[in-house]
Amino acid sequence: MVEHELEPGLYEALLTGALDKLLADVVVSAVSPEVRALADAEAADRLSRHIATVVTRAIEALPEQGRAQAGANIIEKLIYLLSQMSEAIDRDVDIPLDPARVLSAILRRKPDGTAEALETPLTPLLDTTLLTNSRGEPAVGHELRAEIHSSDAIDVVMAFVRWSGIRPLLEALRRHCQHGKSLRVVTTTYTNSTELRALEELESLGATIKVSYDTASTRLHAKAWQFHRRSGYSTAYIGSSNLTHSAMVSGLEWNVRVSGMRNPDVVAKMTAVFESYWASGDLVPFDREEFRERTAVTDPEQSLLLSPVEIVLLPFQERLLEQVELARTIGRHRNLLVAATGTGKTVMAAVDYARLRERLPRHRLLFVAHREEILEQSRATFAHALRDASFGEFWVGGKRPSRFEHVFASIQSLNRSGLESIGPAYFDVVIVDEFHHAAAPSYQALLEKVAPRELLGMTATPERSDDLDILHFFDGRIAAELRVWDAIDQQYLVPFSYFGVHDGTDLSGVPWKRGTGYDLTALTNVLTADHAWARRVVEQLRLKTGDPHAIKALGFCVTVAHARFMAEQFRAVGIPAVAVWGNSPIDERTGALRDLEAGRVKVVFTVDLFNEGVDVPNVDTLLLLRPTESPTLFLQQLGRGLRRARGKALCTVLDFVGNHRREFRFDRRLRALLGGSRRDVERQVESDFPFLPAGCHMELDPVAREIVLRSIREAIPSDWKARREELRSLGDVSLTTYLEETGLELEDVYASNHSWSELRRAVGLPTDDAGPHEETLLRAVGRLLHVDDRERLDAYRSLIEQSSAPNPSAMSDRERRFARMLIGSITTLKTSASLAAGLAELWDHPQVRRELFELLSILPERVDHLHAPLGIADAPLAVHARYTRTEILAAFDVGVGAMA
Repeated sequence: MVEHELEPGLYEALLTGALDKLLADVVVSAVSPEVRALADAEAADRLSRHIATVVTRAIEALPEQGRAQAGANIIEKLIYLLSQMSEAIDRDVDIPLDPARVLSAILRRKPDGTAEALETPLTPLLDTTLLTNSRGEPAVGHELRAEIHSSDAIDVVMAFVRWSGIRPLLEALRRHCQHGKSLRVVTTTYTNSTELRALEELESLGATIKVSYDTASTRLHAKAWQFHRRSGYSTAYIGSSNLTHSAMVSGLEWNVRVSGMRNPDVVAKMTAVFESYWASGDLVPFDREEFRERTAVTDPEQSLLLSPVEIVLLPFQERLLEQVELARTIGRHRNLLVAATGTGKTVMAAVDYARLRERLPRHRLLFVAHREEILEQSRATFAHALRDASFGEFWVGGKRPSRFEHVFASIQSLNRSGLESIGPAYFDVVIVDEFHHAAAPSYQALLEKVAPRELLGMTATPERSDDLDILHFFDGRIAAELRVWDAIDQQYLVPFSYFGVHDGTDLSGVPWKRGTGYDLTALTNVLTADHAWARRVVEQLRLKTGDPHAIKALGFCVTVAHARFMAEQFRAVGIPAVAVWGNSPIDERTGALRDLEAGRVKVVFTVDLFNEGVDVPNVDTLLLLRPTESPTLFLQQLGRGLRRARGKALCTVLDFVGNHRREFRFDRRLRALLGGSRRDVERQVESDFPFLPAGCHMELDPVAREIVLRSIREAIPSDWKARREELRSLGDVSLTTYLEETGLELEDVYASNHSWSELRRAVGLPTDDAGPHEETLLRAVGRLLHVDDRERLDAYRSLIEQSSAPNPSAMSDRERRFARMLIGSITTLKTSASLAAGLAELWDHPQVRRELFELLSILPERVDHLHAPLGIADAPLAVHARYTRTEILAAFDVGVGAMA
């Protein structure tokens, strides 16, 4: 139960209602034969004391104004109910009771008369649980923030308090204190980790702070939160997380959330210990000048330095190599590995090559890069992985190989003297580092010349700012890609604090072209016409970073005119800023980055220049000033601020959100960052992003949140009618093309028992003849979306490609089992008919077979893991694959079509 300010009459009504329920329960117990048989003076005394306690607490909880009259009303009600109970016992009758109801919250009304929203933690107030910042469970920071709204008072014991730790909680704590509720904080100056700025901010909110300046062995090192609630549903968090950002980054923090209802003794003891600390003379009230005099604040947060030749692969690296291997098993021997800068691409390539050597009869290697330093480091990594200190020869500068077995070559040297004499198949494995350079003529010449058994490209940014395509070398596909949060979880990248801020712009009238997005000239005119817009950017930068003069920021703009405009506006308010773009002289571009790193410039505004390839680890702030729905561009821009650097705890990202056209797709960029389906992303936005990498924070202001949610819900064909109109506008296209053009997923097409054939017929597109049971069979096609192993997909497709129903007696045993699995999943003839009859029914429905063929052409693209044969009773089942009960039984020759 959550209690807030109430008018006396409403409070009285609620309490007397609760009293009704209590006494009614007593009546039921009192009139039962068992209780009456045990009734005695002692039991009656206990009952009367219990009732007296309840009434006394109810009256004491009333506001002072009107307490006497309300208390008299409650007592009058009590007398009446007790007389009812007495009469019921005397007459041995039951008293009719109203159905029980649970009161979960008492909320204020907003000015428009609606109830205010109550933010609640994902962990129920009754639960005691362990939070470890693991994926799939709510982050500790999210749960703490969600507890604040319903609390009547908050006590915090925290050894270290830093600005980065309190920033995500500020708004919730501000509301708490504005309502006159208590916030008490106990902290220390041990190792000078607590920041003056953080304490000043808490004090400005209304918090009362006491500080321990004792750094001896008896120093306070506790980390705990207590959320007091008058209802009794108090909670507490006790664990290892300080109120700092870095304390959450490692993902190894353990925090126990304790329920006051389930563990009252623990919560009571915490309250008593806190009160003893608060009264102790060792803690002194926070005073700004005293804090300055007694501390010398430094920044102890340091980056984690990782060995460049670390060979023990981390789980996400193994996963990436598994996906590369998966591509090879389906016949793709030109593969691109995309992984964020600093995540060990060369290490993964070395381990991959070591594994290839075990199965290739010959394994000549060519490793290509564009700088000698990269080649030297890469050769050392391969030598370490292969336990061969003499491994590899250089072909760079004046160095030439002698054996030409394992060559580390620069692209310049190859083009200067090597390509003409290299046979296409001479090298068995070719690895090209920094593959985003492959659009250059020098790389084109190499890639058109060589024909290795295995080609592996590696890059952090698969799309170039000049729009030249490199994916055509890989049939437009990326074999394996490292998501940002995996790199953050492994501490290869710093976490981020992302703020989506509504900027007040209206982009709904800006011209839009499908495939390219907003017209850049018109968009620039909107963004540069309003000087107030630029001032809002500056103000948000001040609010979210605290000090715009202490940042190193990149600002991504729409056009050169936009970048110049922003730089001028920032300089006008005293923030050093410059603008650079692709045509800027090289010395200006490099000079801007040097000035940024040295702190002489605070913001560099750019146009598609530093999306990829820039190495400025000290960048700690990103301003996303151009609306982009491209997930790749979004991740490239985000990646510019996630490189680790000494003293850099996190990257602050300010994304400015306007009122967009309906066509603009927020879901694409958010799915690239968060993963999951569109519905998963929608739930994350609705719940304020509880499931993020450890140490990360995402926050949308109320207007931006509504814009994003509306975009997610409306930017795609969300109902059958809209999907039908999309197909009508596209014309006679394949299922694959339809999904690519609309952004829909297979699950959308087959939702609510619809089908691709039904959609085509609804808009008048040609289809094959319908069979007698087509509606049932098409519905069953939609239940095949789970099929996720290569052998089963190939077997199903091979079966339906045949022009006439195949003869089961002409099949191998394994083919018959696969046929039974498909027929049992699709047809109406489950267990009562022969396999031949099931095949005949499927071939009586040509449009069903046509749709199956299209579906089975798409499903292989969704396979994302390797499988191993189950190896039981010749059943064609694979480990890690998904099956229905029907498929499993058919695979063991049980039930479905078991008779050939």
